Amino acid sequence: MGQALAVRDLDLDLDAFEGPFDLLLTLILKEELGLPEVDVAEIVIAFVERLERREGAFTPAQLEVCGEFLVLVAALLELKARELFHEEGELDVEELDPDEAALELAERLAEYRRVKAGALWLEERLTAESDRFFRLGPAPAAPPPVRRLAPQDPARLAAALRVLAAEPPAPSLSHMPLRYPPVTQFLERFRAALRRRRRFVFDEEVDGLSRIEQAVAFLALLELRKAGEIKLGQPAPFEPISVWKAA
Repeated sequence: MGQALAVRDLDLDLDAFEGPFDLLLTLILKEELGLPEVDVAEIVIAFVERLERREGAFTPAQLEVCGEFLVLVAALLELKARELFHEEGELDVEELDPDEAALELAERLAEYRRVKAGALWLEERLTAESDRFFRLGPAPAAPPPVRRLAPQDPARLAAALRVLAAEPPAPSLSHMPLRYPPVTQFLERFRAALRRRRRFVFDEEVDGLSRIEQAVAFLALLELRKAGEIKLGQPAPFEPISVWKAA
């Protein structure tokens, strides 16, 4: 082709992009198009096909354009392979023009190469110092201190063991006896209450007594009912029980 070469005018027809090469670089820097979606091989093929269609000898300016293209493609390959492009740089990529986009790619590639050179230097230093030994892990823990027992008397130890082996005495429950009041006590109590008045409420009569005393009082009430001396009444379950003398 007779017209001068220009990287920015290279038209691309990729699976994920269609348009000029400079627009592709801008979209990549703005992270609107991911590098994994870009086929760099197709970009190279498009550039080579354009070179084959041109006529005449290469001028120094055209050779410089080819070198610029190689730098940009190399940057794309390096960034795509090592995923360096995800870093949030200090530059605002939203305002980059095509020339600045190409310069940013070249600078990032140069930065990667500096880091790689530093890593190679460190590797060489490690190899040069391989005859020196250094610890790879933490220092071993100090051994636990040994606690020595004081001298013991075998006779006293045997006596202590005999005390431990003796059968313990049975526990005494004398301090907590269960004393039940006699039923006759409440029989007389209820009969006396009915002699004083015609009717009384059982809950009021046993109020203040212990649970055991209330249980014995209820048994006395049942005995009086069984003997036909009293009548019982309760409006509903769990309601107070009324007691009155049988006619």
